[in-house]
Amino acid sequence: MDQTKLFQQFVAFSAAVHEVTHDIKKQVKPPYITPVQYNILEYIYVSPPVTPSDISDCLHMSLPNTSRELKKLQDKQLIEKHTATDDRRKQTVHLTEEGKKVMKTTFDQIEVFFQQKIQNASQEELRSIEQALQLLQKQLFY
Repeated sequence: MDQTKLFQQFVAFSAAVHEVTHDIKKQVKPPYITPVQYNILEYIYVSPPVTPSDISDCLHMSLPNTSRELKKLQDKQLIEKHTATDDRRKQTVHLTEEGKKVMKTTFDQIEVFFQQKIQNASQEELRSIEQALQLLQKQLFY
């Protein structure tokens, strides 16, 4: 197998995923939060528990910018910080009940989009998609 060609397919696939994800997020993001704030909420929603450093690292933001955005999300009552009892310097960030509702609504909308995309797929195609996603997760996105 030509690994250079496979890599080029991966790059094209990654770009397509990024573009579709960007388009979906534009449609489902609540208007009162910024794209950066949405990305933070999404990360907290899918990867709990997280620390401010985790968020900073994953989203390629400086820690001061992350802290500033977390403060804004806290002011909007979408997140809360919990301080570790054993080390007061350690904090984890969690969604509030309102934050969970916002993200559930958002993911429900994303699921509708996804269901529309696969509505005409046969059972065999759906199994192939499932297997492909599992393989990608195992080999590339572990």
